[in-house]
Amino acid sequence: MSAETGPAYSPGLEGVIAGESAVCWVDPNAGLLYRGYDIHELATQGSFEEVVWLLLRGELPSQEQLADFARELAAARPLPPPVIEMLRLLPPGTHPMDSLRTGVSMLAAFDPELNDHSHEANLRKAVRLTAKVSSLITDGWRVAHGQDLLSDKANLTHAGNFLYQLTGAPPEIWRTEIFDTILVLYADHEFNASTFSARVTASTMADIYAAVTTGLGTLKGPLHGGANEETMRVLREIGSPDRAEAWVLERLARKEKIMGFGSGSARKIGWASVKSWKL
Repeated sequence: MSAETGPAYSPGLEGVIAGESAVCWVDPNAGLLYRGYDIHELATQGSFEEVVWLLLRGELPSQEQLADFARELAAARPLPPPVIEMLRLLPPGTHPMDSLRTGVSMLAAFDPELNDHSHEANLRKAVRLTAKVSSLITDGWRVAHGQDLLSDKANLTHAGNFLYQLTGAPPEIWRTEIFDTILVLYADHEFNASTFSARVTASTMADIYAAVTTGLGTLKGPLHGGANEETMRVLREIGSPDRAEAWVLERLARKEKIMGFGSGSARKIGWASVKSWKL
């Protein structure tokens, strides 16, 4: 490489190996793997609690380990009172992602192992964060809507408690199973934008809360996690299946981004698929 030419430019780090991971692997041929386990198998046969243990520990838990882990999550779920008070002080209309990002950052001050960077301490902090992120979302939502906060129920799973503490109603089994599957599918996606940004922060030896706060900031963007929110807005704007083709073609003609498709996907999937959307 000469001084005149400089290094090759790789937009979006395409083709650049930024790191390696034994936790998750997106195989172009096999699909998504968690610690070597196929995501389809985990989503249909496993639970979110089992998958969290797998991702953190590298192997599936025994029944005894799973029961102990469920109790550990339940014990860690309540938020410190000052964090709840912070949620009450946020202005009306605060975006839920802003509330979550602020809450995770604030939780750092209440973790006695904040500056213990040992592997075992980080595992314990990861468990506490997994539990408390659920509460930050549900408590934040209820506070924002002027509703009383609810304690979790010992007979419900992590997914079941999320739905109960969000809505106040005992969740139907099918809803809990669907949400549990969603949690499994979202548990890890290798080197996506938020994972990458969190690893940059962690590489400076910053604490795990700082890294997760960084990841949440990245996740909010409409070209990443915020695309789900933008996609719902798009579906409401389209309104009915018969308007889908014209709406998408008009945006493509103006070279606008269409959330939920990815680069060029609108042309790849075919209009038969677009017309079959259930809006």
